[in-house]
Amino acid sequence: MSVQWFPGHMHATRKAITERMKAGIDVVIELLDARLPGSSANPLLAELTAGKPALKVLNKQDLADPGRTAEWLAHYNGLAATRAIGLDASERAPAQKLAAACRELAPARGGMAKPLRILICGVPNVGKSTLVNTLAGRKAAKTGDEAGITKNEQRINLAADAYLFDTPGMLWPKIIAPRCGFHLAASGAVGRNAYDEQEVALELLESLVEAGYAEALTTRYKHPEPDAVPAEQLLEDIGRQRGAVRSGAKVDLQKAAEIVLNDFRSSILGRMTLETPEQVGQWVSEGQADHDRRQAERLAQREERARQRRKARK
Repeated sequence: MSVQWFPGHMHATRKAITERMKAGIDVVIELLDARLPGSSANPLLAELTAGKPALKVLNKQDLADPGRTAEWLAHYNGLAATRAIGLDASERAPAQKLAAACRELAPARGGMAKPLRILICGVPNVGKSTLVNTLAGRKAAKTGDEAGITKNEQRINLAADAYLFDTPGMLWPKIIAPRCGFHLAASGAVGRNAYDEQEVALELLESLVEAGYAEALTTRYKHPEPDAVPAEQLLEDIGRQRGAVRSGAKVDLQKAAEIVLNDFRSSILGRMTLETPEQVGQWVSEGQADHDRRQAERLAQREERARQRRKARK
């Protein structure tokens, strides 16, 4: 099962971004989750804002692995017309450097005659509303630990000559790489009705072990060898250790999954990053190849059915 979530208001967001780009935007800020910087990068947004300078902000960097954050910053800073910085949106001082970074990307803009126009976007629940409130110095946007809080575009005056346009969180209609979809769900970027929590927890445990965080799982769940058992067994062992047990001594796997997901989202497990630039590139490449293959198969099937109909009419 893959994770897909594109509710109706995201169609409206896509349209709003298109119209805002036509009206004039100088810099696009894309807020990314520092724990999954590749999975939380929106390919649809890249398409809608093509040709504009981009500031990639790895938000929640205080929850991410510092070494891997450095890898991702180097990756994005190596792209044309792109700057990348790390940020903890709850801190005011780091947030202030966004305006300076945007001015560097659009040096010809500024002043009352040519105010700097900035569009800020990101996947749901990436901390964008908290950041917007910090930048605005007031509660300009609703916040909450739930995907899809912001529903309408808002304009905030960052300075006398700098306008920030805030848009609702947006995913994309088809998540090509299954692993990226699971990482988004694990972070809370996907609505709860769009995925199976047990399946996402299992994928998360596999990612954590693969990323080298087995020791952190041992510390939290007292499991001697989290990297030596299948994810299904690990989830059951965690449920038992954490008291998620029903009558008859049977582990409540749903409760165990909720424990694992909540521990990851709240950073109880420690500072972790689920992916590297190379891994995400490989997942997307493999996902695209699989998508293209299935599309070709469906086309061949349609053509064969059409051929059979033509043959039957003769």
